[in-house]
Amino acid sequence: MSTEQPESDPFRKPDQSGGEGAPPPPPPPSNGGGAAGPYAAGPYGGGPYDGGPYGDNPYGGTHGAADPLAGMPPLASRGKRLVARIIDAVIIGVPVALVVGLSEGGYSTDSGQTYWQQAVYTLAYFIYEGLMLTTRGQTVGKMAMKIRVGMLANGAVPAGSPGWFRAATYSLPALVPCLGFLFWLVNVLFCTWDKPYQQCVHDKAARSVVVATG
Repeated sequence: MSTEQPESDPFRKPDQSGGEGAPPPPPPPSNGGGAAGPYAAGPYGGGPYDGGPYGDNPYGGTHGAADPLAGMPPLASRGKRLVARIIDAVIIGVPVALVVGLSEGGYSTDSGQTYWQQAVYTLAYFIYEGLMLTTRGQTVGKMAMKIRVGMLANGAVPAGSPGWFRAATYSLPALVPCLGFLFWLVNVLFCTWDKPYQQCVHDKAARSVVVATG
């Protein structure tokens, strides 16, 4: 007498005992991209979007870290920033003074003549700083003081619009009589009380930060 094997029932429930019909094990939990993601490491270590005011800490560290400066280079001292500005002012001011003085037959105490000289200096400084910041993040003064400007989001050179916008916010208000000087004064003093990145107004406008390079 032959014994026939029962046909497999396509609607039979899978065997829960771990046999042939056992369901596959659940997949391992996802880490949300973790270290394998494209932004796993910023220029100074850690994730570039892990904390801070513009989308978490821009230079690394853990989400919600108590120290927003964790993982980034030391901030440039205010003294070095001031000396860098003085160096740049001399670099631009001396040749501009010579050219304007010669072209106008010497300096005059006339207020119109003084404003013209200031306007030429302001535009020359704006072009100088814009070109230097967008190409390397440093002016000659900043190179001498071993500091540089980087984007707060990732530390990159402020190429293109951010660098020019930063230079314009610093320089061009001086073209407005009286009010321009008041804005400039508040601008440069802002870093003395700003926390935690010690930004001036032109830094906040461009979302940049000034850090030490050595």
